Amino acid sequence: MPHSKDTDSRPAARPHSVVREDTIEYGFIGTLQNLKYAYRDDIRDRAALEQNFREKFEALNRVHLTDAEFARLLEEIVSPDVFTAARTLRSINAYTRDDGTPLNYSLVNLKDWCKNAFEVIHQLRINTDYSHHRYDVILLINGIPCVQIELKTLGVNPRRAMEQIVEYKHDPGNGYTRTLLCFMQLFIVSNRDRTYYFANNNARHFAFNADERFLPVYEFAGEDNRKITQLDAFAERFLKKCDLGQTLSRYMVLLAGEQKLMIMRPYQVYAVQHMIQCINEDSGNGYIWHTTGSGKTLTSFKASTLLKENDRIHKCVFVVDRKDLDRQTRDEFNRFQEGCVEENTHTGALVRRLLSEDYADKVIVTTIQKLGLALDENSKRNKQRTRNDQPTYMEMLAPLSDQRIVFIFDECHRSQFGENHKAIKAFFPRAQLFGFTGTPIFDANASQQKIEDTTASMRTTQDLFQKQLHAYTITHAIEDGNVLRFHVDYFKPEGKNPPKPGEPIAKRAVIDAILAKHDAATAGRRFNALFATASINDAIEYYALFKAMQAEKQAADPDFKPLNIACVFSPPAEGDADVKQIQEDLPQEQADNEEDPEGKKAALKNILADYNARYGTNHRIAEFDLYYQDVQKRIKDQQWPNADYPPAQKIDITLVVDMLLTGFDSKFLNTLYVDKNLRHHGLIQAFSRTNRVLNGSKPYGNILDFRQQQDSVDAAIALFSGEKTGEHAREIWLVEKAPVVIQKLEAAMHKLDAFMKSQDLDCTPSAVANLKGDAAKTVFIERFKEVQRLKTQLDQYTDLTGDNKAAIEQVLPEENLRGFKGQYLETAKKLRAKPDKPSDQPGADNPAGQLDFEFVLFASAVIDYDYIMKLMTSFSAKEPGKSKMTREQLIGLISSDAKFINERDDIAEYIGTLKAGEGLSETAIRDGYTRFKADKNAQELAAIAARHGLATAALQAFVDGILERMIFDGERLSDLMAPLNLGWKARTQAELALMADLHPLLTQRAGGRDISGLSAYE
Repeated sequence: MPHSKDTDSRPAARPHSVVREDTIEYGFIGTLQNLKYAYRDDIRDRAALEQNFREKFEALNRVHLTDAEFARLLEEIVSPDVFTAARTLRSINAYTRDDGTPLNYSLVNLKDWCKNAFEVIHQLRINTDYSHHRYDVILLINGIPCVQIELKTLGVNPRRAMEQIVEYKHDPGNGYTRTLLCFMQLFIVSNRDRTYYFANNNARHFAFNADERFLPVYEFAGEDNRKITQLDAFAERFLKKCDLGQTLSRYMVLLAGEQKLMIMRPYQVYAVQHMIQCINEDSGNGYIWHTTGSGKTLTSFKASTLLKENDRIHKCVFVVDRKDLDRQTRDEFNRFQEGCVEENTHTGALVRRLLSEDYADKVIVTTIQKLGLALDENSKRNKQRTRNDQPTYMEMLAPLSDQRIVFIFDECHRSQFGENHKAIKAFFPRAQLFGFTGTPIFDANASQQKIEDTTASMRTTQDLFQKQLHAYTITHAIEDGNVLRFHVDYFKPEGKNPPKPGEPIAKRAVIDAILAKHDAATAGRRFNALFATASINDAIEYYALFKAMQAEKQAADPDFKPLNIACVFSPPAEGDADVKQIQEDLPQEQADNEEDPEGKKAALKNILADYNARYGTNHRIAEFDLYYQDVQKRIKDQQWPNADYPPAQKIDITLVVDMLLTGFDSKFLNTLYVDKNLRHHGLIQAFSRTNRVLNGSKPYGNILDFRQQQDSVDAAIALFSGEKTGEHAREIWLVEKAPVVIQKLEAAMHKLDAFMKSQDLDCTPSAVANLKGDAAKTVFIERFKEVQRLKTQLDQYTDLTGDNKAAIEQVLPEENLRGFKGQYLETAKKLRAKPDKPSDQPGADNPAGQLDFEFVLFASAVIDYDYIMKLMTSFSAKEPGKSKMTREQLIGLISSDAKFINERDDIAEYIGTLKAGEGLSETAIRDGYTRFKADKNAQELAAIAARHGLATAALQAFVDGILERMIFDGERLSDLMAPLNLGWKARTQAELALMADLHPLLTQRAGGRDISGLSAYE
């Protein structure tokens, strides 16, 4: 991290810990020197950095620039936009010299990154208009600062280290926007034992939002997925000159549409390298076993784009199954590189692009169905072409039969793959086939037979693709934190003759259980769920039952909030090509639709009518795919909280048969209800819908199984665990049972209690306010955060017994929990507001500086603005005893929820003005609060205006303009200050003084949203 200091001179006596930091730094530089980096101790300031770059630039481009030309070049290439700088670094750029002659130049040797000059500098100080920043260690490639290494002596949470870099990048005096540091590609953070790295980005992709979803922070790993985290070992593997050059040039992806930099994960890089090697050596086929959710599309995109550069390959065809996957993958590819993949609307277009010599057509995304039609002489289209005296597609493609074509198959076990595999191999004898799968087919889970001569054997992934090139299993992904673990609740019905495992139970009992457990499973409907049913008839029956039973519950209890239930299954195909295509990978639905198709169609029409009425849509069976897409979008748009997308527009549970159980991703889906028999890869695929990582509010994927399939779960874990034993894999895949977590909660409370006692305080919420000093408050934050993390985990368990709940209440009574949450938020808010200014003396550092605040754990999905207004109405009610809460409890509830961290004082103050028993309606309460806030805001602004000698109306208009556009405009600030008639220097000071008062006010009123340009005044 850049340190603010005025001098490079070192104090005579340095504390031991700082000596250790020096030792780490110099030792690390020695490691880099062994890797043949040139150590440039002379580059300590901006002038030396720019002079070194100039020498390298002129040598590389064989040019000598005048001082004026070099100054103008710097002005042209330095950009505050990270994406623009990253593109300039990787491009051949144009420059016009003073005499008008053009110069096409590059900043580094793009053809061979290994041939660039690699240098290491340290303690670089950048002087800008505002401050002096110092940077630990920076790696230069051809004089360009590309990698910054931040060395720590303490065990710093990587998220906090990243947050510090973000904070410094937002500092108005930073060097990242005005100097060559704008070309920084990677940040590395290490305390010597643990090393993390992440890509640089613009603020919108490099910030910490209210939902605490972060950019990916990586640890490096070997091919066997073992972590390489010790600093020297990491440097030996990751920072070798050619390896680093390859990482930056080949394994970073610039997402043009999002203006974002991405770096590939180690396992993705190894997979691509193995495919490239296999192609270079022409050594047959291969498959990549990368688990669901591990980013297979990015891996295959990189492989195909790198193959585009390979002159020995004629075409690279990326093959997906089903129309929606075709669209999804094409969109994903084009997200990685705009316009790199065109849509193949029909088989003829695919054939034309296969025959095209245009470089833009070298990589093609198509469906397996279109490829199959092109290679099938007996297809309707080919027969029609013959009748029309046109060459068939096969005849047209004949010139390609001796070309080297690479086929990459996404999810390579789709239903049509078997027949097409044979046709491709026969037609393209020189083709190489590569498959990606999250769930390979082994002997144990193979279902298709292949017949060769008279022998029958099972069709496995290895049969089809010869060899496994790389594996990254779900076990690896869980250990890395790339996907979540699972909590499986095997529902056991009560009664004398309980059903055996695999047998269904009464549907009413299933729905009763879901209605009782859904709010816990989904954290108060913060997330949503899929319900996997055994057949279309079951799905229809469940849909009707949900409707009837929820109506009954609502009639009995007006406070009951019904769940929004959607249902999606494919209609009878009846010759519809789109539906046929969708059904090719939905065997249960295809079979079900053969019986009573009219009944299925009528039921689906009713389901669509309900859906249209609820969501204001206009879907029809004839355009089923649009309905299917809308359902998927609503599941993905569950993001909470979101004022623009109220609960009424969301789906709580989607009933499915085969659909959505494979290939569908949503971070906001966390629960799967199961009333169908699942096995092997089908079980893993279905479970994996729930385990996408979001933040601390989603600790695991929740499975509630109504068929007691524990043996099937254990068998699937054993089969897909990779090199781990089934027992060890179960420990990694599944969260601990509730009693174990309750013990951990008890231990965490003991630690909190011991700490409070060490401060001569009782372990009560009110005592926290008496903690002395930031160091003690920091310890409280860390201790209680662990308590809350475990409580969040337990809150989403669907199998807590009465004894479990009593034990939790004994360890941490609900009232105490609420009080501690309020104290956590109050303390964290104050600590976070303190400036984190590192100095030469480690003891002088703000102890909260290394603290990783988490607020998302302290925001309830149930307690929202509407809920608070209802409670206020209840408090004001005329009927005695109707109010469920006292004034103090109501204020305590608000104080304990992170959503209201910026508004809770206002709400608490307003509650203070209400009278119990006054009998105000909810509308009156809402209107009253709006008026109260408007009055308070106006008074606050009037006081600021008076303090700074401004007209209140002018200041009000200035603030309203900012909040309306969410943009801070410096020119409007100048206009606001103009009536004061101040000189330039006095006006600058007056503006800074005004903004010191306005910044917190604007931040609060923005309600967590970013105001563009305001960060300059932080």
